[in-house]
Amino acid sequence: MGASERFERYMEHLAAGLGHADRHAGLKGYCTGLMLPLSRKSVEPMAARIDPRHASARHQALHHFVAKAEWSHEELLRRVAQWVVPKLHTDAGACWIIDDTGIPKKGEHSVGVARQYCGELGKQDNCQVAVSVSLATEQASLPVAYRLYLPKDWAHDAKRRRAAGVPPKVRFATKAQIALAELGALLAQGAPKHCVLADAGYGIDHAFRGRLSELGLHYVMGVTSALVVWPPGLEPLPPKRYKGMGRPPVMPRRTATRQPVSVKDLALALPKSAFQTISWREGTNETLSGRFAAVRVRHAGGNVGRARLRPEEWLLIEWPAAEACPRKYYLSTLPADTPLNDLVAKAHLRWRIERDYQDLKQELGLDHYEGRGWRGFHHHASLAIAAYGFLVSERIAAGKALGAKKNFLERQVPALPADYVPRGAPTRAAPRLKLDHDARSPARSSSARASRSVSVLRPGKRKTPFVTQ
Repeated sequence: MGASERFERYMEHLAAGLGHADRHAGLKGYCTGLMLPLSRKSVEPMAARIDPRHASARHQALHHFVAKAEWSHEELLRRVAQWVVPKLHTDAGACWIIDDTGIPKKGEHSVGVARQYCGELGKQDNCQVAVSVSLATEQASLPVAYRLYLPKDWAHDAKRRRAAGVPPKVRFATKAQIALAELGALLAQGAPKHCVLADAGYGIDHAFRGRLSELGLHYVMGVTSALVVWPPGLEPLPPKRYKGMGRPPVMPRRTATRQPVSVKDLALALPKSAFQTISWREGTNETLSGRFAAVRVRHAGGNVGRARLRPEEWLLIEWPAAEACPRKYYLSTLPADTPLNDLVAKAHLRWRIERDYQDLKQELGLDHYEGRGWRGFHHHASLAIAAYGFLVSERIAAGKALGAKKNFLERQVPALPADYVPRGAPTRAAPRLKLDHDARSPARSSSARASRSVSVLRPGKRKTPFVTQ
């Protein structure tokens, strides 16, 4: 069976969750457009390329499908997972990766747009932010949940909510709360309790980490150097004795000589012999390795109010030999007998979400949606993930780089007619020698795409999907 036949079967599998049969053409057309080498993956250029003889009609149909049609993006992502997850070989070990991504956006009317931190830009700016949960193995990874973060100004603005079609049930929630809701929904569908990975933006929230533990999930999370812990061999004094009146004391006690320390100070106090050089994976040009130490600590930041003495967990420290201070710190609830190599491997598996977002944005137009509504935003994102899911499954099956299978549909798509004029352009503009809607920029060449692709390990046995139909 060729790639085109597998794509048809994949589309049939996804279409079964869309409801009306008239949405099947929209699904296939939109996913096809997202996988084509267009410089812009918005509705108009995709419609013009996949159906140039009826570009206007196809544009209207695709716009209705993505922005107006009442189908569930959660159900689409569930069906994507059903197709891809059996190929990820989770029996060899898997993790949930929690992260968020920023999408730069001008104006103030697109749903969720606000001046906030945008990771893509590395600064505060106008953008939308979405929170995702991905399933990752050493072989590949895939986002399986994706939801827009709605800032307080948006959540409490009834007029803007109505204009953008924000569902009434959606209320303000922090990114950590959104991630917990996404994880909870996955677990309710029967997903396994894999270890959870996240960066320091989530790791510094001890309530978030505590909730993961309550759900029975281990975690490996980045934390900042200022996080305060009880070092090995040092604990606070027990609470004062109960005198029989009022509420029993629960807060552990500190003294002038019995105080917790920051993880940075703890790392600086460790002897050189505590650090080992560990390799975690093969990079593009060399094996990736670094100096690491791991010690058992107790987080001390929760010793107020209703907190009890917190359980021991791992503090993993990454300190390159050429640098004056440690580079990164992680807290982990993996078992006390976990080898240092495994701690390092788990901590560095989080890099896969960065590569996922890179490919989803640069190659599949995740950030190209031009609509303003809540429904269209989530529909477009789920369709981009659906296209990505097929390419990931093809890459795994073929044992090749992602770029090798990316343009398998291009040969079937007719070229644009010579007299095509894009919407919004002057009808009698200067003659166009070339239309650039489908031209690749130098940074987006096929060779560049291949070099950015996630490396592939060897295939393995199939496993039952973590969600069921």
